[in-house]
Amino acid sequence: MSSEFNEKNYSSKMEKSIQSLKKDLSTLRTGRANSNMLDTIKVDVYGQMMPIGQLATINVPEARLISIQVWDKANITLIDSAIQKSELGINPQIDGQMIRLRIPDLTEERRKDLIKVLKNMGEKGKVSIRNIRREANEDLKKKLKDKLISEDENNKFEKNIQKITDLNIETIDKILIDKEKEILQI
Repeated sequence: MSSEFNEKNYSSKMEKSIQSLKKDLSTLRTGRANSNMLDTIKVDVYGQMMPIGQLATINVPEARLISIQVWDKANITLIDSAIQKSELGINPQIDGQMIRLRIPDLTEERRKDLIKVLKNMGEKGKVSIRNIRREANEDLKKKLKDKLISEDENNKFEKNIQKITDLNIETIDKILIDKEKEILQI
C-alpha cells in the first residue's frame, strides 16, 4: 500500500503556529523598548486603518526609548491619539515631526499582569498545536477507513505526529520561560 499521508504538512502548520505566537509575544511591553510593540496599533488615516510602520520610521535609539519619525505632519496628532488609546499605557512626547515614547520601568503589579497575559497566549499556542494534531489524526482515521494506509502505517504516523506535537509544545514552553525571565528582569 502506498501512503498518501504527509506529516510534513502538519509539522509546517505547527511551525506557523509557533511563529504566530512569537509575533504576538513580541508586542508585549516588557521593560525594554521594542518597535514590535507598535505593530498592533492601527491609525485611521486616508480613510483606512493603517499600522504606524506604514506612516513613519520607527527606531529604538536607547533601551527605553522608541522614536517615531512621522512622514506627513498631518498624521502626527492621529498617531499620537492612537498610541494614547492603545493598551501600551505610554504617553507620547511630540517634538516637531518626531514622536518619542519613553518606556517606564514596570511595576511589580504590571509584571504579574504581563505574566498572566503571557501564560494565556502560551496556552492558546498549545491549543493551536493540539488542534493541528487532532486534524492530522482525523485525516489518518479517514485514510485508514478508506484503506489508503495500513494499520501499521497508521500507528507509525500517529506516533510521529505525537512526537512532533510534543516537540512543538516543548518549544512553546521554552519560549514562555525566556519571555517570563525578560519580564521579571529589573
